[in-house]
Amino acid sequence: MGYILTEEGFQDALKELRKEYRIFAPVRKKGAGRFTDIDAVIYDEVEEGTPIELEAKSDYSAKEALTPLSETLFFFTEEQCKEADIDTRPVLLFLRSCDLQAMKRLDDMYLHNGREQDWFYQRRREKLHYVLIGCGHSYENCFCVDMGANITKDGYAFSVDKVDDSYRIHVLEEAVRSAFASSSERQEEVVPRHVTENEVRVTVPENIPIEIVKHPLWDEYNTRCIGCGRCNYACPTCSCYTMQDVYYTDNGKVGERRRVGSSCMVDGYTNVAGGGQYRKTQGERMRFKTLHKIRDFRKRFGYDMCVGCGRCDDICGEYISFSNIINKVAAAVEEMEKEGSKNA
Repeated sequence: MGYILTEEGFQDALKELRKEYRIFAPVRKKGAGRFTDIDAVIYDEVEEGTPIELEAKSDYSAKEALTPLSETLFFFTEEQCKEADIDTRPVLLFLRSCDLQAMKRLDDMYLHNGREQDWFYQRRREKLHYVLIGCGHSYENCFCVDMGANITKDGYAFSVDKVDDSYRIHVLEEAVRSAFASSSERQEEVVPRHVTENEVRVTVPENIPIEIVKHPLWDEYNTRCIGCGRCNYACPTCSCYTMQDVYYTDNGKVGERRRVGSSCMVDGYTNVAGGGQYRKTQGERMRFKTLHKIRDFRKRFGYDMCVGCGRCDDICGEYISFSNIINKVAAAVEEMEKEGSKNA
């Protein structure tokens, strides 16, 4: 059963939820975009009176709630270490279906990617409850339908759809039901909206042969891509990071260790001791990123890493389209299969 709320009722429900939960959601920041006259929709903690942006797609993903761009893991002295404290209150995180699906990818990377779980990730993840924002239409550059990330049927506390001047709420977790029941105008059946068709279409090959790494399609990105890494930081499934030890000025033997978001597209990320560098050109880096999203991750976990949110296309300063790259890979695989059948 769902609930229908007015604007005032929805704010009253959020006020009630704030007594127990912290709330993180997309918020429109005036003049925070690429230019001073362009807004940006980014994630932030929502206090009372702060409007949640439910209409526009956020410029950046919700992943910083789990993997902050810079996170202190622990403090150290000469004799002891202490894990950094975090806020232990539960969190409600508003996000769209593609972003919720992306969080499942991050769970696999940090929690199911070997024998050991990432404890620092896990302690944040245990506090997190998702709120599904329904999508009434497809956004620019989205291709979530072809990536199977357009619909989510479970895994969230409640969903919210703003239709005209009313808020349509579908509740799955009983812990939050009372906040909406007491603020609603009426009850009725509510189904979260989801996209069924995108303007942008992609074809992901079922089998991508390893020989694709030698294909010349990657060469154009040696000059087109400038290696800024913006695509990685905007992507909800990119999880690369580096470690930094920060020593305090007054005592060089005391400091903290930080996990800092990084990018496989940035020069120097694959540098190793002795001066070695595994991926030197932007074409090689683009190849690594692309195949990780639609080949390597699938081989390990059974489904693709990319969720088709289109943020990499939105944010690229060189207008490189990741959806086009996927289709180029599909065309190259088809070409290779035809050549193989001729030579058989």
